[in-house]
Amino acid sequence: MTTAQTQSLSVMLRRSAARHGTKPALVFREQRWSYAEFDVIVDELAAGLDDLGVVKGDRIAILARNSHYFLAIRFAVARIGAVLVPINVMLGAADIAYILEHSGARFMFVDAGLVELARTASSAVSTTIEATFLVESDDGDSPSGLRRWTDLCIVGATIDDRAEADDLLQIIYTSGTESRPKGAMLSHAAVLWQYQSCLFDCGWTADTVILHALPLFHCAALDAMAGPALQAGATSIISASAAPDQVIPLIERHRVTAFFAPPTVWISFLRSPLFEAHYISSLAKGYYGASIMPVAVIEELSERIPGLRLWNLYGQTEIAPVATVLQPEDHATRRGSAGRPALHVQTRVVDEEMRDVAPGEIGEIVHRSPQLLSGYWRQPELSETVFAGGWFHSGDLATIDADGFITVVDRKKDMIKTGGENVSSREVEEAIYAHPHVSEVAVIGLPDPHWIEAVTAFVVKRAGTDPNAEDLEAHCATHLSGFKRPKRFVFVDDLPRNASGKILKRDLRRMVPG
Repeated sequence: MTTAQTQSLSVMLRRSAARHGTKPALVFREQRWSYAEFDVIVDELAAGLDDLGVVKGDRIAILARNSHYFLAIRFAVARIGAVLVPINVMLGAADIAYILEHSGARFMFVDAGLVELARTASSAVSTTIEATFLVESDDGDSPSGLRRWTDLCIVGATIDDRAEADDLLQIIYTSGTESRPKGAMLSHAAVLWQYQSCLFDCGWTADTVILHALPLFHCAALDAMAGPALQAGATSIISASAAPDQVIPLIERHRVTAFFAPPTVWISFLRSPLFEAHYISSLAKGYYGASIMPVAVIEELSERIPGLRLWNLYGQTEIAPVATVLQPEDHATRRGSAGRPALHVQTRVVDEEMRDVAPGEIGEIVHRSPQLLSGYWRQPELSETVFAGGWFHSGDLATIDADGFITVVDRKKDMIKTGGENVSSREVEEAIYAHPHVSEVAVIGLPDPHWIEAVTAFVVKRAGTDPNAEDLEAHCATHLSGFKRPKRFVFVDDLPRNASGKILKRDLRRMVPG
């Protein structure tokens, strides 16, 4: 530690350990770590990394599913001032190789079940991954040839916190729904400012028992949920899967009070036959984000889980990630809104000349905040572009009302231009979701010789129902203007999505020939 004013993620954990001691911090399967135990394990692993030769600024990749081990590695890397590079486990070897090469990762941690994928990716990297360590699972024997992360730990060792607030904490690669992933650089300070916003705006307390089921390699689970939970002194239950048959019994078993998921997971939760079979009245705080929650689903959640208070968290990787929050008390009158800026965020909705749009008009969301990324790793030109005019340009289109509530309309790339008119895919999706036989829907524009782009809806039917295109056309006729109605309905078993729950509309375009 170099100054008395030092602030870092590692220091944050030390403070929580001092405050909460023997209180459970992390629970994974049958194993529990108290706050004090967790901090000791982080020290021992950090000392082992130091002994290995890891220095401040080194990039360390992790390719692993959820566990308490993931968070131990995350905090140990931060403690010695190295930089974590979380990698999406759903990526193929070529995409993983790109991230390893682009980030210049020196070491890597990998799940037992992902070793061969990691080896294939590493073999395609021109620079050398000096060593790969196993993040062992609790499911039987681990493959030979790799040292376990626990082998690095130096029992009884302590180590100084080496990072300062402005040092780089992590490089998180965006989901790449448009092109090659971009590495968003986030400092210790940016992430900790964001934790403060979450603590203030999302009802965190030391009494909270939260279930983390979304992947920790994604910023929403890692920094909107796990990080603030550890700062608040809450107890974190970790699940390796977000499947309803895993999540619902865990809520009952641990008397979970808080849960975060994208709309797709909440929908699967509601549709599960286990929903009525388990006692989940402890669930008091529900957080959703990653994509827009249909109003019909919000209403169903409120009806079927009495006492559940809902928060809508809107943001993106580049703002660490929470930018705006719709509070529970605002859901009754502003369902569908993304809320107002979080504690440490200033947000505007602007036109192409950076002028504030009038209430109800569509513009781009821009932000100023200490939570923002420092830039994109090895992409200075792109970094300059997104900060044009002194504001971060989100790429999201929205309206804003007189009270400052923002409603996200679309990504710029998802606005459909049909017959000379602009159509918001979200507006069409909301209308179709209101049909009682629709479980999920995604709307895109597809090339059309007459309309230029034809509004096209991909629909997942609700179990036990069999709506046809004529049913949905009649329904849309009562909810949408003529030019906004889908020209085609495509019925599918499920919608393609990435690990964070976002629907991959680029994949939908590939599903339709021609």
